[in-house]
Amino acid sequence: MRKLVTLSDAAQQLNVSIAAIRDWRFRRKYLEFVKVGRAVRVLQTSIDSFIQSQTVPPTPGIPADG
Repeated sequence: MRKLVTLSDAAQQLNVSIAAIRDWRFRRKYLEFVKVGRAVRVLQTSIDSFIQSQTVPPTPGIPADG
């Protein structure tokens, strides 16, 4: 079974405001949402995928300390 999290939990995981999560839901951007009755939930896998897609790898050959 897929794990579902609240909008508040999603905002906390991504370090953004709940308003940002609500805006993304309204615009249908970045995250997949599920309606459970009147409640709205976010797929944990969607949050994980979003984080992965926003991850910038280090540049090879450049020292980490400067």
